[in-house]
Amino acid sequence: MCGIAGIIDFDSQEPKDELLRSMLGLIRHRGPDAFGIYTDKIAGLASARLSIIDLSGGDQPIHNEDGSIWVIYNGEIFNYPEIRRDLETRGHQFYTQSDTEVLVHLYEDCGPNFFKYLNGQFAFALWDKSKKQLLLGRDRLGIRPLFYYHGKGRLAFSSEIKALFADSRIPRTIDFQTLSDIFTCWAPLGGLTPFQKIYQILPGHYALFSKEGLATHRYWELSFSSSNNNDRSLNNLAEEMNELLFDATRIRLRADVPVGAYLSGGLDSTYITSLVKQISNNNLCTFSVSFTDGRFDETAYQTKAIHTLETDHRSICCSENEIGEVFPQLIWHTETPILRTAPAPLFKLSQLVSENDYKVVLTGEGSDEIFAGYDIFKEDRIRRFWARNPISTLRPQLLQRIYPDIFSQGDIRKRFFLEGFFRKGLMQVDSPVYSHLIRWENTSQIKTFFSYELQNLMGKVGNFTERFTATLPTDFMNWDPLSKAQYIEINIFLSNYLLSSQGDRVAMGHSVEGRFPFLDYRVVEFASKLPPRYRMNGLKDKFILRKAATNLIPIELAQRPKQPYRAPISRCFLGEPLPEYVKELLSEGALQKMGYFNPVRVAKLVEKCRKEEGYLLSERENMALVGIISTQLLDYQFIRNFPAYPIQEPTNIKIFKG
Repeated sequence: MCGIAGIIDFDSQEPKDELLRSMLGLIRHRGPDAFGIYTDKIAGLASARLSIIDLSGGDQPIHNEDGSIWVIYNGEIFNYPEIRRDLETRGHQFYTQSDTEVLVHLYEDCGPNFFKYLNGQFAFALWDKSKKQLLLGRDRLGIRPLFYYHGKGRLAFSSEIKALFADSRIPRTIDFQTLSDIFTCWAPLGGLTPFQKIYQILPGHYALFSKEGLATHRYWELSFSSSNNNDRSLNNLAEEMNELLFDATRIRLRADVPVGAYLSGGLDSTYITSLVKQISNNNLCTFSVSFTDGRFDETAYQTKAIHTLETDHRSICCSENEIGEVFPQLIWHTETPILRTAPAPLFKLSQLVSENDYKVVLTGEGSDEIFAGYDIFKEDRIRRFWARNPISTLRPQLLQRIYPDIFSQGDIRKRFFLEGFFRKGLMQVDSPVYSHLIRWENTSQIKTFFSYELQNLMGKVGNFTERFTATLPTDFMNWDPLSKAQYIEINIFLSNYLLSSQGDRVAMGHSVEGRFPFLDYRVVEFASKLPPRYRMNGLKDKFILRKAATNLIPIELAQRPKQPYRAPISRCFLGEPLPEYVKELLSEGALQKMGYFNPVRVAKLVEKCRKEEGYLLSERENMALVGIISTQLLDYQFIRNFPAYPIQEPTNIKIFKG
């Protein structure tokens, strides 16, 4: 795992070393172990390395035999030993034991078509000096980030946006269209970012940059088009799935440093941890987060998993004050507005991992997307059933299967509110985004907190639903409803929020690499071809995964209803004493100066939040508060006071000249 950055400039031969050093200084948290820079008349490549494989010999940039191809790389190629053996039989000579080096030799043989051979999580830049061409590539699911700024004859790229801003020629301006999208679906849409003219390489894509310009290409796309498994038994498919996950976990244990695991007490992390215990006899160290607020705490389930799997466990207990304290630093790393505080405890958790001298952890992320674990998939099924008889009074009662607490409390008002919410747009079943439409419309209402000027600008960017629908696969409408809903969740939420703000950024903020067996592309493709009834049976989520897990982990964990990972919100920011940054950024003066939000509406929200102490706030009000604070922080840190934290340029840099 590393941080990468670089500049390709066909129009100017000015020295790049000083700028590359500054770029490395802004991402050194991603790889504090070693630093390297390669430059020639056109290209400049820089790497900040987190040493995990070939600790002494794998420093970057890495080159081929004659020095005509150079690569810098962030991530892991998990099947690199198999690829290496094949390349060696074809005459390639290696000078390191690292997984990075397979990229240059595989490129020599296959050119940009080599992605199909890679099983990993990666973002890399490969400079072909002979062709004067840069190749940027990103893994299939978008686990590792890669951003760029393209000017005339010039391209700057990096693992994080902040490194691009080391170049004073690159503008730092918030993109209001992306801001609108985040306040609709929680994440930027497609290749956009929160900053104007800063883009990301999309998951499953690569880009070629030469003197002729920049061209992007797709090399992989998730499809739910057809299934060849309709006649196979559940037991047979569960066995195959378990074998795939076993191997996905096995190859993700490849490292020259100790590998730990996150263990939340839920199905996914417990399942992966049980596989690790089968594969390795080593004493496995696991990590978890708990909360002082019992509504979010899963300690009882974590304890059950720890005792059953006999792991060496470390835990951190997170309070509301701690979440509030760490939030500015969190936004510096996420580089985006967020509508939830959930990334903050994970940021603290990665700090715990680092303090225990671990660099790598396996996690259960991705299971909910590929095996249909979220409530939104159940809501979609109930609403479609309800829509067949919209006057029914019995069908909406199925909602109590998802939200039993609301129904069991006997609060008629909450029950009527819940039914009223899910009745909205009930008959729009022909919409391609039916599963997500009411959620997006509900979240979009918090955009009323924006200033009138910004709302007017946002109204001119086009309908979000129409823009997203235009990107869907041509045969999308032929898919079953569950597959449609899963594709939308994976396409928008997984890469641009879950694997970013709750994944790569919070982990790499403390130099920790997360690995995700459920997101091995073989597992993802297998799950997409399962009959929908095996992904979700009736309203039973992750049906096949629970079936497979029953023989591996305690039954109460295998069949445990999903508890969404969440964290406290309003009381993190508006308790006593009020954090200084909250007091400053939510002041009338700051709101007017930055211009994003309506000071009167924000003041009323803050007053209500403090009065209710967070207990009686709606979901929408909580999201609005976090969104406002994080947007103000983004502007403060990246627009008005950049860099918000000192740049610590590395001094022990290996320099290569081409």
